[in-house]
Amino acid sequence: MEREVIVVGAGPSGSAAATAMAQRGRDVLLIDRARFPRDKTCGDGIPASAIEILYSLGMKDKVLASNFYEIQHVMLSSPSGHILEAPIKHGEKGSHTYVIPRMLLDALIQGHAVESGASFLEGQVTGPIIEDGRVIGVKVKNDGTEEEIQAKVVIGADGVTSSIARELRPDKQEDRHRAVALRAYIEDIEELPRVAEFYLYNEILPGYAWIFPLGEGRANIGLGMRLDKYRKANRSLEELLDVFLNMPAIKSRLKQGGKIENVSVWQLNFGSQDMQRAYDGAILIGDAAGLINPLTGGGITNGVQSAVIAADVVDKAFSTGDFSIEVLKEYEQRLNDRLRPGMRRSYLIQRSLIYFPSWVDWIVRWGGSNSMVAKTFIEKL
Repeated sequence: MEREVIVVGAGPSGSAAATAMAQRGRDVLLIDRARFPRDKTCGDGIPASAIEILYSLGMKDKVLASNFYEIQHVMLSSPSGHILEAPIKHGEKGSHTYVIPRMLLDALIQGHAVESGASFLEGQVTGPIIEDGRVIGVKVKNDGTEEEIQAKVVIGADGVTSSIARELRPDKQEDRHRAVALRAYIEDIEELPRVAEFYLYNEILPGYAWIFPLGEGRANIGLGMRLDKYRKANRSLEELLDVFLNMPAIKSRLKQGGKIENVSVWQLNFGSQDMQRAYDGAILIGDAAGLINPLTGGGITNGVQSAVIAADVVDKAFSTGDFSIEVLKEYEQRLNDRLRPGMRRSYLIQRSLIYFPSWVDWIVRWGGSNSMVAKTFIEKL
């Protein structure tokens, strides 16, 4: 049986795409190798701009009923210890910025996709089915057996190690357009209530360390570095996290020395390297499309934006039955119009932090909340 749409990967981007397509009356199969709820390595900061898109998909009541931990301010700390604090604006529809463990967020959106009419299949997609240069479905491994499922169009949303992207785009992302990050949870920290903290310091610039509170002495903490910079650091991410936790300003807030758990490392592909995202019969969205902000490492807003754009373009393609690259490249064009200016701006700022680290001190001390750096962190977490 041929499906109309297969979405590979049920993270926020994939589930948002499945939701949007199902709400348009399309036959959608959403596939993920995990059973939900499941953990996903992330900083857990969800900007109001991403929540706004979830509202547009009919999730407002679900989000508000979940009573997630709201963030109201951002704090940036420069290498010399200068501090900038700025309020976070609400979205146009009244959405707020939250810290939401991905185990909760992803299950919420995946469940909404199923409620909207998408079918869900637990299985490992090993790659696309390609016939005469066109994607016509996917190969799925489940319980030790592999089957082929065909579709009019495949949406690849299976993350930075995407099996769909790997076959369609064999060239690799350059190290300067990638990052590596570590996330952990801490149980005994003195929080700055409702404040997302970012620490930019010389050892990891143009990366940063973060503390995102969850309430009751709990927080998501971690750090990220550009991959080429990390390769030269001669320290593991775990060692670098230990350095961060032993900084006097942080160590004094650890009530029992810092109880760390659920340490996890992951990679990110920045949106600063141009890449193909539309193919004959297929589209890449979210992390599979390399849409991470080069400065903040945030990708959820860009991911769900790409999902909504992809759903719109694919739905239009059904009106003609043409799923060629000539039709689907409208997705690429619209995505570039929406995201490319911000990506390039963030990448230029990121590069400046490498060559002119003292600039961070000046910006944090004198730039104020209207500076481009502050605005980028406020809007993109």
